[in-house]
Amino acid sequence: MEQSTIVALGGGGFSMPESGQSAIDDYLLERASLVREARETDMCSTDTRDTDTRGTGAHHHRGGGGASLLPRVCFVPTASGDNPDYIQRFETAFAGRAETSVLSLFGQSPWNYEDPTTLLDVDLIYVGGGSTANLLSLWRRHGVDDIMAEAAAGGTILAGISAGANCWFEASSTDSFGPLAPLTDGLGFISGSVCPHYHGEPGRAETFRKWIGTGQLPGPGLAIDDHAAVVFENLVATSVMVESAEANAYTVDSRSDTRLEL
Repeated sequence: MEQSTIVALGGGGFSMPESGQSAIDDYLLERASLVREARETDMCSTDTRDTDTRGTGAHHHRGGGGASLLPRVCFVPTASGDNPDYIQRFETAFAGRAETSVLSLFGQSPWNYEDPTTLLDVDLIYVGGGSTANLLSLWRRHGVDDIMAEAAAGGTILAGISAGANCWFEASSTDSFGPLAPLTDGLGFISGSVCPHYHGEPGRAETFRKWIGTGQLPGPGLAIDDHAAVVFENLVATSVMVESAEANAYTVDSRSDTRLEL
């Protein structure tokens, strides 16, 4: 995990605009394309060394000479219960721009159950929103948590919206239990606490500051608006992306929030 890229979206991406178009998603695809190209180059270099050792003229390339170099993107809709409309929205937004797949833990047709180890073969894992608590429970039951860590360590980009952002942190603000509540058993890939939809949903800002002040969540925390994302390189926040003038990310303590400048 010390060599990883994680992108946490407070809300937005393909899931919010009617068009399904998102500058943050465009960035994710660009980064995923670089991962794909690097892996293809490495594979070709390895195959060339193998060819030299064998002393033959054959050259092997993944998928043959016509292999697509589109990034491989897997959508993980666990938090929404594999909502089919959500999945279709993802597939429509990324059609023609990526080799898409869906990791279904509920086994709903037409996606059916997928072995979570398939995540090790993609360039970008994109986690959808919904219930953070349910996501964490199912991932741990199916071993997805460990596979996510292995994939990230191998160069796969991890990204997610709302619950798909919460999951990477130690702790978060969630509505998984109805009213907003602190959740303290996240995956812990990134230290500290996070709050998505910071200014986009009533009560988010006030409760997040309160829980940091009472010690129910570790502080200072990270708050992310809808249409904003924070990029973590090697587990350190390195940049903030926004898709609207009102969107930002903030560091938050019990008294105030401060715009995150990186």
